[in-house]
Amino acid sequence: MNRRLFTLAAAALAALSWSTEVLAADELRVMVHSSFSLPQPLLAQFEKQNGIRLAIIKGGDAGEMLNKLILTQAQPIADVVFGIDNTLVGKALAAGVLEPMLPQTQDAPDANLGAALAAVDYGFVTLNYDKAAVAKSGMDLPKTLQDLTLPAYKNWLVTPNPATSSTGYSFMLATISAMGEEPAFAWWAKMRGNGLKVVKGWSEAYYTDFARNKGAYPLVVSYATSPAAEVFYSKEKTHESPTASLNLKGGVFRQVEGVGLVKGGGQRATALKFVDFMRSTPVQEALQTAMWMYPMRAKTTRAEVMRYAAEPTEFEAPTAQVVAGKGAQWVARWTKVVLK
Repeated sequence: MNRRLFTLAAAALAALSWSTEVLAADELRVMVHSSFSLPQPLLAQFEKQNGIRLAIIKGGDAGEMLNKLILTQAQPIADVVFGIDNTLVGKALAAGVLEPMLPQTQDAPDANLGAALAAVDYGFVTLNYDKAAVAKSGMDLPKTLQDLTLPAYKNWLVTPNPATSSTGYSFMLATISAMGEEPAFAWWAKMRGNGLKVVKGWSEAYYTDFARNKGAYPLVVSYATSPAAEVFYSKEKTHESPTASLNLKGGVFRQVEGVGLVKGGGQRATALKFVDFMRSTPVQEALQTAMWMYPMRAKTTRAEVMRYAAEPTEFEAPTAQVVAGKGAQWVARWTKVVLK
């Protein structure tokens, strides 16, 4: 009886291994962050054209996604990855989880992602304000980040934690890049004393504590495209967003996201086609209102609603080398200054 059970189990295991191999031959594993979203017909078209099934693996926040790739490096769980940005590319390269070279693109020389990632989209982390809440306060909008440390602006700002949120991390990097390390942390210390609220992630900051969503804070660390999203998802037709960006010097960070091949992954030829797919005109047009980012391809037609998402003309964009070298140290210091 035991021998028969062993034989059946062995046969079942062999069948499972065979079926997995067959499935893997027709599957492209794509690791993405939790904000990845594209119209299903576009993904289906890629599958049909390439005779392959896309296995979309959502890895959480971009930082969490990268950590999963690092932890599974010995046996890669993906063939291609989308969503590593200019704050994380240094860490990804140092860990050796990306194929080091891709065919180079010529339309984004300032993308700052290096040779392992092809730039797909970009966005700006910046302050957003609720127009109604500001009007009700009777206050003028702050003109500098230093203004936010004044008693008049006490309890005005909510931010995601840089240790747990890529949005909060980017905002922290912007302040350090613009002010310098010592003045930036002095500013954060003043903000702590002026009622700064810190939450785990962007969703909590925007949808729970931001005044637009019945929270108590007129300002939130968010994105330059958020006012456009407010119009897009509004239940009523409107020609004005209830929110707007407040692009203060030192408070704007340019984020660039890329797509690349996972080192040791399979399906190289199809993975390269997926890289091209993410930079194709249909995807570049769709991602604007699917992921609320700006298309990297310069000649892409902009979605009509993006007129509510004016691009900041001044922003911070520290190099990947600087971020990789000091980012973790800065987060530790930020935690000590702001939370402990």
